[in-house]
Amino acid sequence: MIGRALMASLLALHLVAVPAAAAPEDCKPKKGTLKLPASEPWAQKRLDIKNAWRLTRGSGVTVAVVDSGADYHPQVQISKIIDETHTGYRDCVGHGTAVSGIIGARHMSGVPFHGVAPDAGIVMVKQSNKTEGDINKLVSAIDDAVAAKADVINVSVRASDHSALRAAVQRAIDKDIVVVAAAGNVTGPDDEDVPAYPAAYEGVLAVGAATPDGRRADSSNAATPVGVLGPGTDITAPWPGRGYMRGLEGTSFAAPYVAGTAALVRARFPGLNQEQVRRRIIATADGTAGAGTGTGMVNPVLAVTAVLPYEGANAPVVAEPPPVALPAEAIAKVPPRDETAVGVSMAVGAGVLIAIMVAAGLALLVPLGRRRGWRAGRAT
Repeated sequence: MIGRALMASLLALHLVAVPAAAAPEDCKPKKGTLKLPASEPWAQKRLDIKNAWRLTRGSGVTVAVVDSGADYHPQVQISKIIDETHTGYRDCVGHGTAVSGIIGARHMSGVPFHGVAPDAGIVMVKQSNKTEGDINKLVSAIDDAVAAKADVINVSVRASDHSALRAAVQRAIDKDIVVVAAAGNVTGPDDEDVPAYPAAYEGVLAVGAATPDGRRADSSNAATPVGVLGPGTDITAPWPGRGYMRGLEGTSFAAPYVAGTAALVRARFPGLNQEQVRRRIIATADGTAGAGTGTGMVNPVLAVTAVLPYEGANAPVVAEPPPVALPAEAIAKVPPRDETAVGVSMAVGAGVLIAIMVAAGLALLVPLGRRRGWRAGRAT
């Protein structure tokens, strides 16, 4: 579901050619900011994403984002845009730019924000130009993602159950694609007990929103069968206008943290099928925290390192990360040979040896001299 707060982004997407189309006249996403605090956003620190990068950054994996388009942003490189709306690539909501950035924004020196899987390829499938969309375009967008040979599909959209939507999701799963979807936000009493689709379909990894302390956010829909939680409050992400939006909230922004983790797992263990990837992410989460939390907060580091007993003979080999090189100053150089000290030591050693020999001789001769009364021996 498209969250209540959306993000303002700053950057340059590198796009493939798309058919010329004019954006709607009311294409005016909220303005973001060009300035970010010096410290990393809490979600990045909580998930310890950079530690997972020691093993994989998602290279070779394609993530399709079914959303509202994507604007240019220096950190977010979109490899392809498919436009079901025929209104051009522009993101008039900000939602698609934000979700894409959470999944795959590149790490840039001096910029505290980065995505989960910065080396993954991002395909944007634009299914709506507004906060609301059409079920038929959503279905077509999922089919487009399948045709684009995505390995992971992120659907941060909430819809009602529909046979065509269910069939499209099943086609994606049958093609061995990991489908990650937002569990939906509770906006009033009318939707508290109503599950969100496609998140509620069998085989979909449904994602709820978590607060920094790991509990379910009040706005996160507990009626949807949640698999895991992702950070979903006070979120920072790229935004149209080459900036960022801060303070975003909702399962829409929690889902891409899990989709990015799925990209890391698929890159790390290419032999796992979509069900094994989904089960691995669920099994390595931080632990349930009550209704609507699944198995708890997603844990990218454990997802790419854990050895799971139930995977048996098909378990991937988990190698130790390469050792970190020691700094040059960590090992002291051997000091040069001190010839003076060596000479003194040898002289002292020789003196001690001579003294021992003299003492031994005296110990032998003195008793003998006493027995002879200190008389000289007879000549022979």
